Amino acid sequence: MKISTVEEMRKLDQAAIQEFGLSDEILMENAGLASYQVIAEEIDVAGVCFLVLCGGGNNGGDGFVVARKLFSNGGNVEILYLGDEKKYRGAARKNYEIAQKLGIPLKKLNSLEELDQSLGRCEVVIDALLGTGLDREVEGFYREVICRVNETDKIVVSLDIPSGINGNNGLEMGEAIWADFTITFGLPKVGNLLYPGFSHGGYLFVSHISFPPQLTQRQQIKTEVNLPPFLPERAEDGHKGDFGDVLFVAGASSYYGAPYFAAKSFLKAGGGYARLGAIPAVCQVVATKGSEIVFLPLQPTEQGSVALSNLEKLLELTEEVDLVVIGPGLSLNLETQELVRRLVRRARKPVLIDGDGLTALAPEVEILPSREAPTILTPHLGEMSRLVEMPIPYIKEHRVEVLRQAAQEWKVYVVLKGAHSLIGYPDGHVFINLSGNSGMATAGSGDVLTGTIAAAYGQGMDIDEAVPAGVFLHGLAGDLAAEEKGEDGITAEDILEYLPLAVDVFREQYDDLLEDYYGKIFII
Repeated sequence: MKISTVEEMRKLDQAAIQEFGLSDEILMENAGLASYQVIAEEIDVAGVCFLVLCGGGNNGGDGFVVARKLFSNGGNVEILYLGDEKKYRGAARKNYEIAQKLGIPLKKLNSLEELDQSLGRCEVVIDALLGTGLDREVEGFYREVICRVNETDKIVVSLDIPSGINGNNGLEMGEAIWADFTITFGLPKVGNLLYPGFSHGGYLFVSHISFPPQLTQRQQIKTEVNLPPFLPERAEDGHKGDFGDVLFVAGASSYYGAPYFAAKSFLKAGGGYARLGAIPAVCQVVATKGSEIVFLPLQPTEQGSVALSNLEKLLELTEEVDLVVIGPGLSLNLETQELVRRLVRRARKPVLIDGDGLTALAPEVEILPSREAPTILTPHLGEMSRLVEMPIPYIKEHRVEVLRQAAQEWKVYVVLKGAHSLIGYPDGHVFINLSGNSGMATAGSGDVLTGTIAAAYGQGMDIDEAVPAGVFLHGLAGDLAAEEKGEDGITAEDILEYLPLAVDVFREQYDDLLEDYYGKIFII
């Protein structure tokens, strides 16, 4: 499913009206009908007391339509609107006037005392205050109203997006509604799916409000939900080389976990042959837990990291494998970081760069576009900040745009890790992954992701398939672990141990998993 920015949705609205003759009245009516359907199915209507809070503009207009449909189907409805009623225009104005003529209790909200009284009478609050067009901090009376709603124990239904959430990045604009249900129109907005906006929205429903496929599937919209392709079936007579031969260049003195988790997760996710190039001290420690890994001892620096003198040996090894993983736990030693840059520059096989490898790459990202083989980067926000030389708050505010620009400019695949990780492609496509949970925010989790992506590639997927599949499987393993153990206290070891089950579930329940977009987006 495509995901739009606020600006892209405005263009879709204009195209629907101008190219297909779908008037703004029809679109608003359909939005209200879709919202009513969700409320009727999830909450019930007849005899239920509803408070509809309407702001200015079309979001308030949507609220008037919902109020009318609830009223006509037996709901006890009260409408409070904020702002100047004289400023309603077009379809919003028309539906405001219809609500008046129907005799629905409707008045301007002038005080918090009035709001408290109405909140005390209602069972369900319909949030039609601000919508997706919000581009500044919520202040004054609107902020106070949102706070009051959040303090109640009422069911809250938001129209299009919880009021106070930025539609383009999911950030809270000072204060934002906490909804139990959100019905969004046309397409999901980026802010519906990125945190913290996603957590504010509760269950997310989407209605195309009669937009034709020519609009909802426009090629110009290059942000989508990550729906990974099916994993290739394992050959019954296959041997370890048929499921991927990967070289991991990882680890340093005092950094033993990262190389273990990366190489072992490759095997746990279905990979065939894991080679770990590391200094002898790392090999000795990792071998106690990962005896299935093939160890390639490398010369150490005086500080206990991989020395630059290993370059030619490593380059020869890269010719024997399918993929090279560089970076987990390599350290920030200057000599080792120079090794990373030279290895990335000269390796002719696909390369996945993570952890300290990304820090090494940051001063010379210009080497990436010249690589002939595919390149995958898996940064968290801090590493992304170093790579693009932008502050973290700016990236959070513009993460889709920053990711897209970086992937296109460097001609690489970039997985920007975090809650609902983003996957950027060299052609400008960005995919939002929906698997995973907060328990996965733990040391070593990113190393497990690295190995999982490598395993998907090793099992026969192309790079553009292996990256989204690996990201999804990593999150699925975390979700299976959380289902069994709870999110608190999940470790990278837990995620690793649930990878075989995640792969099995992915194969056996593929259609069920992706139905309703992993159970997180429901199409009306």
